[in-house]
Amino acid sequence: MQIKTTASPRSSPSPPRLDRTVVERILPSARSSMEDAYARSVSEVLEFFEVDPSKGLSDSQVARHARLFGKNVLPEEERTSFWKLVLKQFDDLLVKILIAAALVSFVLALVNGETGLTAFLEPSVILMILAANAAVGVITETNAEKALEELRAYQADVATVLRNGCFSILPATELVPGDIVEVSVGCKVPADLRMVEMLSNQLRVDQAILTGESCSVEKELVCAVTTNAVYQDKTNILFSGTVVVSGRARAIVVGVGANTAMGSIRDSMLQTGDEATPLKKKLDEFGTFLAKVIAGICVLVWVVNIGHFRDPAHGGFLQGAIHYFKIAVALAVAAIPEGLPAVVTTCLALGTKRMARLNAIVRSLPSVETLGCTTVICSDKTGTLTTNMMSVSKICVVHSVHHGAMLAEYSVSGTTYAPEGFIFDNRGMKLEFPAQHPCLLQIAMCSALCNESVLQYNPDKGDYEKIGESTEVALRVLAEKVGLPGFDSMPSALNVLSKHERASYCNHYWENQFKKVSVLEFSRDRKMMSVLYSRKNMEVMFSKGAPESIISRCTSILCNDDSSTVPLTTNIQAELEARLHSFAGKETLRCLALALKRMPLGQQTLSLDDEKDLTFIGMVGMLDPPREEVKNAMLSCMSAGIRVIVVTGDNKSTAESLCRKIGAFDHLVDFSGHSYTASEFEKLSALQQTLALQRMALFTRVEPSHKRMLVEALQHQNEVVAMTGDGVNDAPALKKADIGIAMGSGTAVAKSASDMVLADDNFASIVAAVAEGRAIYNNTKQFIRYMISSNIGEVVCIFVAAVLGIPDTLAPVQLLWVNLVTDGLPATAIGFNKQDSDVMRAKPRW
Repeated sequence: MQIKTTASPRSSPSPPRLDRTVVERILPSARSSMEDAYARSVSEVLEFFEVDPSKGLSDSQVARHARLFGKNVLPEEERTSFWKLVLKQFDDLLVKILIAAALVSFVLALVNGETGLTAFLEPSVILMILAANAAVGVITETNAEKALEELRAYQADVATVLRNGCFSILPATELVPGDIVEVSVGCKVPADLRMVEMLSNQLRVDQAILTGESCSVEKELVCAVTTNAVYQDKTNILFSGTVVVSGRARAIVVGVGANTAMGSIRDSMLQTGDEATPLKKKLDEFGTFLAKVIAGICVLVWVVNIGHFRDPAHGGFLQGAIHYFKIAVALAVAAIPEGLPAVVTTCLALGTKRMARLNAIVRSLPSVETLGCTTVICSDKTGTLTTNMMSVSKICVVHSVHHGAMLAEYSVSGTTYAPEGFIFDNRGMKLEFPAQHPCLLQIAMCSALCNESVLQYNPDKGDYEKIGESTEVALRVLAEKVGLPGFDSMPSALNVLSKHERASYCNHYWENQFKKVSVLEFSRDRKMMSVLYSRKNMEVMFSKGAPESIISRCTSILCNDDSSTVPLTTNIQAELEARLHSFAGKETLRCLALALKRMPLGQQTLSLDDEKDLTFIGMVGMLDPPREEVKNAMLSCMSAGIRVIVVTGDNKSTAESLCRKIGAFDHLVDFSGHSYTASEFEKLSALQQTLALQRMALFTRVEPSHKRMLVEALQHQNEVVAMTGDGVNDAPALKKADIGIAMGSGTAVAKSASDMVLADDNFASIVAAVAEGRAIYNNTKQFIRYMISSNIGEVVCIFVAAVLGIPDTLAPVQLLWVNLVTDGLPATAIGFNKQDSDVMRAKPRW
């Protein structure tokens, strides 16, 4: 069913039309749509697609654009056929030797006139062993294709589209470049769009799944003039799959399907082949060496015994040749440790069970061992090293002005959206009843009332969730931590509430005490918002916004020691601006100032003129906080010879500040020569890039292609790379890395592209997993030595018997039984050995 309304007429004239033949000539040459739309003006983009913003595309234009650009869906990728996957498992030298041995054994049996079970026994046993090993490989590789399927979940279902002068709600798959689309709060962006008209004071979009930015991004209409622009620089583009968190706007579709940002991630994942694990490479090298040895011994046995071919005991020359050919086959079977794949698989499976207890869920068995030789961990910042939950960490208020301006600073604990944490004064003493402090009480009140977000508890996930801006949710959590006045007589009262009730109990209290009357929304020029409330014959306006905007509109301040209101002097303002510089500069906190104003009784509306003569009540600084356990985990990695590189889409100063807060980079005097943005790194020469990679600790302002490029560059330097991440933007790099590690709370795309998932999102779990991987390698090395030494005994036994003319000692079937059972079970027992106490003090093996 379509909902149609007539579009409102536009006061602006229609853009000039390009000649149809010119457009037909331009569009086919730009089948990937308008790739530089971010650098073009609105009129240029509208002209390119021949669209009137007041009417949208006509039906004929829609049909033509659909032919040129295709549908707005991520195309189905070609699946590897089942039989190709099966045949791939037999592409191994030792396996081919065993297959050849089975065929030769079968042919020789037929030549000797053997029939029935006797003829098929030896080849059947060999082929059954190979089939069992192949089954494990097929199952492992089938799981890898799920990542591309999961990517489609991030496409929007419907879109509000302007066509033929009417708005319609259409399936997002029917969008074509040139369509005019309207987006608003809560909408999932249906394609790559270029902003053409703002319908509210601002538009903010959460594009963390694409860029990893911890805060939503403000969008604008003006052209982006940055050269080599990355996604973060394209502030006039709305990317497919991202979510609008604030505002309303109209935009023109400039990219659909595979030609969107989400489509480029898909293409990058398709171009990424599976890398052989270090264990697989070692086993392949060993297999090649063993094959040469086997071939040499078989030829040697054949040549040495040519004189025995005519021995009467064999019944003729041909029968003698066949007899010694059988011995050569037996030698091949004896030399190859058929039980090795089974024992390796069993050992890795044991490792996955141990890792599962450490909250590391392994999706690909070989990755268990790969962790043990990891030399570099490229860690995503947002959601991996940090909680990805914006939290207030600092509060600044004016304590007193009796002896000059004296500011009071408070720190706030708690790094998630859970209403759990305490407030400490500048001496580190915990405030038992924060709501008894006048400024903190007013800050809590303003945080709860001047707020459009929602904080709620999700019982299914067992976690607190947000709806709306991260910064506003952080203020709601702060209001919960401050508490309510009058609760000093029953301090544990809030603790007896259920998690669902506790999530926003204090916020709901204030919302019930006041009645909302009017709102002045946030705008870019004012950089603030205000809300008018009434309560018991009292009208109050609460305001919040950028500190410089709020402070410049204040004429008085609220004192925290006696709740008095005093004039805001030049000295006090200078003190506040100095503290703001410290919060925003040195500590790179995102700062907001809060203020209030008593309004005339009965006022029902707000105007811009009302936002003056405010009373300053406080300033808060917030950040996406680091996880508490990260520091020790990173130090453990470094002591084990593993380098950690932090990779993020955030800006350089924010990321460097976070690294200092973590404390694991204290050995660096500064980040000069260790910290690069993606654009800075790309400008370096090849030699400079090589040197930079050897020292790099921080890589910022990156987009998905940069993460993949980083992994490839490190791999070219013979590094074994582990990549951690949780977003859609991390998927190509997770797939390219030697081992991709996704967060349990991350996107389904990231999990499907990874080799391992951290169920607890804990970077520290990686350290325990690395130790387990090293232990598995040590055990693997020991049981391979055991099995090879046993096989050498069999080879020597058969070879000596053949040289001396002694009758057959062991038949191939007997050798298979010995290799699988007599040798396999003791070798498996070695896989149960516990890790050495100093396993994490050794350097990674190469």
